[in-house]
Amino acid sequence: MTKSERLFAKAKTLIPGGVNSPVRAFSPYPFFTKCAKGSRLVDVDGNEYIDYCMGYGPLILGHAHPHVVRAVREQLENGTLFGTPSEQEVELAELICKLVPSAEMVRLVTTGAEATMSAIRVARGFTRKKKIVKFEGCYHGAHDCVLVKAGSGATTLGMPDSLGIPEETTRNTIVVPYNDVEKFEKAVKREKENLAAVIVEPVIGNIGVVLPKEGFLETLRELTAKYGVVLIFDEVITGFRLALGGAQEYYGVTPDLTTLGKILGGGLPMAAYAGKEEIMRLTAPSGKVYQAGTFSGNPISVVAGLATLMAIRQKGRAFYDEMEQKKKKLCDGIRDLQRDGKYPVTVNEIASMFQLFFTDGEVNDYKSAKRADTAKFMTFQKKLLENGVFVPPSQFETCFISSEHSQEDIEETLLAIEESLEQTIT
Repeated sequence: MTKSERLFAKAKTLIPGGVNSPVRAFSPYPFFTKCAKGSRLVDVDGNEYIDYCMGYGPLILGHAHPHVVRAVREQLENGTLFGTPSEQEVELAELICKLVPSAEMVRLVTTGAEATMSAIRVARGFTRKKKIVKFEGCYHGAHDCVLVKAGSGATTLGMPDSLGIPEETTRNTIVVPYNDVEKFEKAVKREKENLAAVIVEPVIGNIGVVLPKEGFLETLRELTAKYGVVLIFDEVITGFRLALGGAQEYYGVTPDLTTLGKILGGGLPMAAYAGKEEIMRLTAPSGKVYQAGTFSGNPISVVAGLATLMAIRQKGRAFYDEMEQKKKKLCDGIRDLQRDGKYPVTVNEIASMFQLFFTDGEVNDYKSAKRADTAKFMTFQKKLLENGVFVPPSQFETCFISSEHSQEDIEETLLAIEESLEQTIT
């Protein structure tokens, strides 16, 4: 019995399902990580893996990046939590406002779920309306009003809805197919008198990678502006990932509010919601929309986030170009394998994000993603592990390239993918 297997057996007696977030559990047992550096993880049994999970997206600089480690170490000497404002919070807020097109004011929080929950609340406070529109497959955290036809672990487990959520809560949530302009327009026109906000992942990262069709985001912006509805881009995944200004910079569409997370904390817990000053000023204590948190803007996360964003900003566009070239080499290599006819897979990609779907059809929304063969994907994921590569253990998650993945990593990964596909399909 491996050490990971023993630890998982013990964990299941102490922690629901043996893990502290559902997608971390996979058959027959997850490996337990001992340490990580750059592009690689090492488990408690001494096995090393090239990592494309990257903490589910935050680690754009790879594991234990020297700039981040140095900043955190220095801050630890000065204290971990103050209960008062710090100078670094102001510096980070200023940087976010410079980088993110929609950000005129910022409130730091601790998790992406907290950010989306607070953004929806302030949108309702601003409009004095109740209903929201979300899109099938978009995951906005595990809070009540958005855990309806969600992606991420909810899709993996086949539970897009959850026990414990009152029906009356979800009555105010209208769900529309992603990339379906016609159904979206009908929903907005029908509900415009009661509609507070539309929330969307501009690129879905929680049913794999699903890109917006041409004109989709522009239509969301046009119709929400026309009917006085707050448009929220959930950029917890795409923020600082597609560009320094996120998906809104990449696509040239500016929402009213934006939620940020993952990369923002540099590998530590931190998120934010940001947007137009007239909306954000409604947040307490300057307004009557209440939001608070003991660990909001904690100095350790703030300095880690600052170190991360400053390292990216220093390299500029070249930082993103280098990662995209590595991703392109990897995805082109997978397509070369697919074109010989043996492997019926589809690859979706953008910037430094990608996912391989076990389907030979196009994946452009929740329904088409759900047609993928999840059993084959999990077999593939297990074979990849045996071949020294770790990807998220779900067909409905995203793989990430970091700045620390090398050309050798990519070449080694392609060999592992070819062998793993052959073991999966045959």
